[in-house]
Amino acid sequence: MQKPPLIITNILIFTLTGLIALVGVPVYAFFNGFDGFEIFVCVFLIYFSGMSITAGYHRLWSHKTYQANSLVRAVLAIGGAMALQNSILHWCSDHRVHHRFVDKNDKDPYSAKQGFWFSHIGWMLRHYQSERYDDYSNCKDLQKDKIVMWQHNYYIPIVLATNFGIPMFLGWLNGDVFGMLLLAGVFRLVAVHHATFFINSLAHIWGKQPYTDSNTARDNGLLAFFTFGEGYHNYHHIFEYDYRNGIKWWQFDPTKWLIYGLSLIGWTKNLRRCPEERIEKAKLAMIMQRTQQRFSAKKEADEMLAKLQREYDVLIAKMGEYYAAKKRLIECKQNSLKQSYENLELAYKYKELKQSMLLQKQKWLAMHELSFA
Repeated sequence: MQKPPLIITNILIFTLTGLIALVGVPVYAFFNGFDGFEIFVCVFLIYFSGMSITAGYHRLWSHKTYQANSLVRAVLAIGGAMALQNSILHWCSDHRVHHRFVDKNDKDPYSAKQGFWFSHIGWMLRHYQSERYDDYSNCKDLQKDKIVMWQHNYYIPIVLATNFGIPMFLGWLNGDVFGMLLLAGVFRLVAVHHATFFINSLAHIWGKQPYTDSNTARDNGLLAFFTFGEGYHNYHHIFEYDYRNGIKWWQFDPTKWLIYGLSLIGWTKNLRRCPEERIEKAKLAMIMQRTQQRFSAKKEADEMLAKLQREYDVLIAKMGEYYAAKKRLIECKQNSLKQSYENLELAYKYKELKQSMLLQKQKWLAMHELSFA
């Protein structure tokens, strides 16, 4: 089967910027060095342009996990153009297709089942799905967004102004235009490119699947550090409408912290979160599924599986009762019924159900571990 035509522009951009970053920047550093201001600007612009993709292109526009005011949206649109990954409209169209047809090689634009190279960068080097290039029918909502369409219509001028104008201006202020252009311009661009590309490639290859194995997406805390929090990708692919990827407070997700921080001053709002009950049930379902798979190859395992299933069903029932009580308690507190007898009784019931659920969870997990001993 003949391969689609090459996209020469993309090949030249990736090749030239890659060579400059790998060869030109170290050579310049050896002979001239970079000062603290240049390094600071480079790191700042890496986070600015990279998180404009994760907070803007990805979580705001592709999945609508929160809402932002015009200032935030405009800044993210400019930063996204600086990352040089196509316009918001085009990027989001590709990404929505990816989620709809994940791992289907003939439809997923960057299917990980076609290998690391293809999902990382290869899909952008040939006209694999050229029939879709101008089809934005899955982004009709974004076509009503004036900032999205402004960026789409003036994408090239914005790209040139941000990738050349900003570094050169800052370099002029600092007395070294060429050095700033090399480090904060080209090196920064290459770093952000591959950090983002890792989400399409490594995040579908390397890591754990605690929530679902229905697709190749993985959770990887180390990868999250280099992808502005996007490394918790298994969670994202099952709960894509959640503004968080790292749901624990200690998980590195600067994009989540940025979105939440802006909400505290009213610049973002309606931050969507997956209910805790659904998250817990997804994790337990995966544990049960893997237990069943491991026992399926063993003889005389039916009795143990049946016992585990019974305790699992009890756990799910207790969990449902606990989260229902928690929801009612929150509603009572919101209705200013804190001192009422009904609320005190509900609070006691909530604590009782929580303790019962946790004990059942410990019992079931202990049985699960014992069954593999």
